[in-house]
Amino acid sequence: MNVSRSARSLGKWVQKAEADLLAAKQLASAAHSFHDHICNNCQQSAEKYFKAFLHEMGVAFRRTHDLEELLDLALPHDKTLARLRRGLAFLTEFAVDYRYPGRNATARKAKAGLRWAERVRTEIRKRLKLKP
Repeated sequence: MNVSRSARSLGKWVQKAEADLLAAKQLASAAHSFHDHICNNCQQSAEKYFKAFLHEMGVAFRRTHDLEELLDLALPHDKTLARLRRGLAFLTEFAVDYRYPGRNATARKAKAGLRWAERVRTEIRKRLKLKP
C-alpha cells in the first residue's frame, strides 16, 4: 500500500496528539499530583489535533500554542467546531505559563483539562474519519 506524504504527515500529527493525551492520563493516575504537566499535555494534545485537522484541510498555520487562533483557521472548513471555543481558551492558558514557576494548576483544572482534551480528540477524529 502506497501512503501519500500527506497521509503520513497527518498520521504523525495524530500520533503526537495521542501520545500527549496518553501521557496526561498516565500522570493523572500517578500517586503524585502532576497537575501542571497534565494540563500542559492536554493543551499539547488539542493543539496537535487541530494542526492535524488544518493539515488535512490544506490550511497553512504558523507555530503557535494559541488554540483559538487554530480554531479560527479551522472554522471556514467546519463551523460546528465553534462549540469548542470555551474549552480551547481554557486549554491555551496551559501552553506556557504553567511550565514555569509562579502558576500552578489544581486537581480541578487537571480534570477539566482532560475532559476538554478528550472532547477535542473525539471531535477532530470524527472529522478526520478516524476510529474513536
